[in-house]
Amino acid sequence: MTAVHTLTRSFDALDPRTAYGIWRLRQDVFVVEQDCPYPDLDGRDLEPGTRHVVLLDGDRVVGTARVLDDGDVQRIGRVVCHPDVRGTGASGELMRAALAAASAAAPEADVVLGAQSPLAGWYGTFGFVVDGPEYLEDGIPHVPMRRSARAGVAEDQASAVDP
Repeated sequence: MTAVHTLTRSFDALDPRTAYGIWRLRQDVFVVEQDCPYPDLDGRDLEPGTRHVVLLDGDRVVGTARVLDDGDVQRIGRVVCHPDVRGTGASGELMRAALAAASAAAPEADVVLGAQSPLAGWYGTFGFVVDGPEYLEDGIPHVPMRRSARAGVAEDQASAVDP
């Protein structure tokens, strides 16, 4: 694995190979690995406010997340990493880039997501808190989570200070 890097783009700014890599990774993990046939191509990838956060190893897509503008909140979803990069810190890099994209789009908005229940603690390390009861999505337990804009600003300011 070479050094991974992230990019954030609107749908129209994605090159065709990167777009294909995003959808292939989501299909390989969510539909095949997790055995959850669902309508991935839901039209939200095309919305003007959607940002695609892509983790690349060279030109290979190894992670992706989607940041949606839901009006009063920013929504992070479709967070996925290739098995090759799990456990390497790549998912944290991907999540930090998704949060940066959400904050850049709407600094005063809370950020929400639906976490697979076993990952709620991991999302908690980014300032998310459980914000409702557990529910099933495609047969997998999830919990709604929220990161307040105020918490995000405090975290960003704290990380800007050298220890």
